[in-house]
Amino acid sequence: MDVKAWKNQVQAARQHKDAFLASHVQSPLPLSDQRRFKGLAYWPPDPACRFELPLDEYADKDVISVADTGGHERSLWRWGAFHFELEGQQCTLHAYKSDPTDERFFIPFRDKTNGNQSYAAGRYLDLDAPTQRIEGGKWVLDLNEAYNPWCAYSKNYVCPFVPPENGLNVSVRAGEKQYPLGKDEDKTTDA
Repeated sequence: MDVKAWKNQVQAARQHKDAFLASHVQSPLPLSDQRRFKGLAYWPPDPACRFELPLDEYADKDVISVADTGGHERSLWRWGAFHFELEGQQCTLHAYKSDPTDERFFIPFRDKTNGNQSYAAGRYLDLDAPTQRIEGGKWVLDLNEAYNPWCAYSKNYVCPFVPPENGLNVSVRAGEKQYPLGKDEDKTTDA
């Protein structure tokens, strides 16, 4: 991997997201926040938080029920798991699908930064087969792409909670930090 090129890609994706949040009609930010938004807070890109891993796909794929911030339950297929080492500890993140025909994985997770450096309820990763599946059947699991769910920005959105099995006992200092314009518990609407 060309680290300099990779860091440039990470920075370009972040700039694109910040531009979307600042001015796009579909931005999840309340209008009052859009007016003063200067960009999200991120950890610097860290190659130690980027992994190329096989998916340990489950032969029997269970459907689990996950609560969301609106008080409802969502069904997710537990498809497999990624195993890696971070901060000297073995970690496992389960990959989910909302539809078994999807080629995309949803990986919500919590870590020790939640509530003080990152969003209290956890962060998400998405893995798309066309872009993150690589040679040898491996996947690029890049924690530098961890992002806040839209409910971190506004109470107008409903987001699934992180299943307990995806809680990591390490600090993931990669990806998005807490939303810089508000506290997790103090999101306003445009009303």
